[in-house]
Amino acid sequence: MTAKPDMATNIDQFMRDQLLSRRDKLEQADLHMGGSERLRLLLQEVDSALARIDTGCYGICESCHDSIECDRLIADPLVRFCLDHLTRYEKSALEQDLQLAQRVQTGLLPKGSLNYDGWQICYHYDPAGMVSGDYCDVIDSGKNGLYFMVGDVSGKGVAASMLMAHLHAMFRTLIPVGFSLPCMLQHASRVFRESTLPNQYATLVAARAWPDGRVEICNAGHPFPLVVREGDVQVLETSDLPIGLFGSEEFTLTQLSLAPGHGLVIYSDGVSEATDLSGREYGADRLRELIGRRNGTNASTLVAACREDLEEFRRNAVKTDDVTLFILGRS
Repeated sequence: MTAKPDMATNIDQFMRDQLLSRRDKLEQADLHMGGSERLRLLLQEVDSALARIDTGCYGICESCHDSIECDRLIADPLVRFCLDHLTRYEKSALEQDLQLAQRVQTGLLPKGSLNYDGWQICYHYDPAGMVSGDYCDVIDSGKNGLYFMVGDVSGKGVAASMLMAHLHAMFRTLIPVGFSLPCMLQHASRVFRESTLPNQYATLVAARAWPDGRVEICNAGHPFPLVVREGDVQVLETSDLPIGLFGSEEFTLTQLSLAPGHGLVIYSDGVSEATDLSGREYGADRLRELIGRRNGTNASTLVAACREDLEEFRRNAVKTDDVTLFILGRS
């Protein structure tokens, strides 16, 4: 038997750790509940999953013997069948779970249009499916400034949406501590690395703005933000590694000042890499040109114009990635 690649071995170890942790919790609950039949059956399912890891057949559908969807395994390590071989009841339950996840994720998003101390914020958030791996948040920290983050978690589906919620909770916890942006991203990268699978990471733009027009930005592997000044669109090309890739990254702080009428545009690669029916990409250049032509347009109108142009370009092509477009304007 050939040895498994290191990545597959690490993922198996992660799933084993998750299952052992679940088993320990079930045993503790069983001690308090006095031999519950339901807990006994759950313990049997966990032991069966651990045995499948030992025999090398974990993550394989018991009906067709193809691989089970990775995001479903992460969400539920006890899954034994791929989507094509679920019963009607199981498919209905999964649909209800996805609808609930969608409502939870929508509740984590900021309001679509916001005004803070001379700043106008508007964004467009469009998942490719029912849930998204894109991350978007705005946090008013009073005298410490207005924080805003736009990110994109590796992967798709339920697993990516879980990591998006993880990012949301992590930054909501770190911001009140008062770290500098680079220090905050270093902490976030380490925590993300320690709490996810080895192949999971997130690109991210994290920024902070003050009422006098000052803005600080850190870019962790995300598409370059655009600075708009009187029709001139400048690309902020400073970028570091994504968070969670190694857990020991260092991040560069970029500082700029925006006068009234100037703005900052942040987008996910679901915008620039969107394709039309022929497979041609929308591209960052087209987005920059559109924004440049819209000189003096406020944030909400500019978001609407970008959405319209992207939808016109894509026409009836299949949407394959989540789309997030975030605009900060100095009013």
